[in-house]
Amino acid sequence: MKTHLLNCPAPAKLNLFLHIVGRREDGYHLLQSVFQLIDRCDYLDFSITKNGQISRSNAVIGIAEQEDLVIRAATLLQKHCQVSLGAEITLHKHLPMGAGLGGGSSDAATTLLALNQLWQCHLSRQELMYLGLQLGADVPFFIFGQNAFVEGIGEELQTIETPEQWFVVIEPGVHVPTPAIFSSKELTRNTKRVRITDFSSTDLTKSVWKNDLQAVACALYPQIQTAIDWLAAFGDTKMTGSGACVFCACSDEASADNIIKQAPQNWGIWKTKALQQHPMYSWLQA
Repeated sequence: MKTHLLNCPAPAKLNLFLHIVGRREDGYHLLQSVFQLIDRCDYLDFSITKNGQISRSNAVIGIAEQEDLVIRAATLLQKHCQVSLGAEITLHKHLPMGAGLGGGSSDAATTLLALNQLWQCHLSRQELMYLGLQLGADVPFFIFGQNAFVEGIGEELQTIETPEQWFVVIEPGVHVPTPAIFSSKELTRNTKRVRITDFSSTDLTKSVWKNDLQAVACALYPQIQTAIDWLAAFGDTKMTGSGACVFCACSDEASADNIIKQAPQNWGIWKTKALQQHPMYSWLQA
């Protein structure tokens, strides 16, 4: 029985498009999107404890321990499976918060995947996805572990093939609270539905593939629009999620490097490669 799992990756995602197509009676928004895994990650260390306590071993700026999705995910799994063991968790945070990259949700998913193995819970991927949905709409995707055409509130997932490519991502220097975007009176919620077959045969630079949250976020945070305007000189540029990060696809790493060299010095800007599968799965199958 393993007692440790170290440097467990929690990859970010990009929304290659994000359409809001309706709203449920309970207030949750219905969406369509393609979620793309990328190789920019947070990393987590897990150690089993015998006292049943779940704790985080390090301080993380901006995330109180008991509000951390990592702690909440571990506690949820422990209660669901009636586990007597505990865990000490270290979160190495590299992904910015309030950026639309899904960092917190990905951290929670990696926690469920790792502790499912360490605690020998033997839950299926589908069962873990069900638990993850209780923590947030993006968590099931990271447990699903493949690029996906996403519908519903984020829980309806179909595997989709995406190109091998690089992206340049800009952090405009603002933290965007997701509720502020989804609650805006300016947000349109009636974009016409598309089909997965439409996506697979359509150029993403066409105007139909947009992020419905982008206009609202840019109105509240002009820094996002400034970043979009600059990066758009190099290709089709969108905001991911509810913001604040914006991105542009590149055919190769050299093209990404060339863009980064020209960027203003005051921006956070980096390159990242598309993934086809969550890296935890090769770990867990080893």
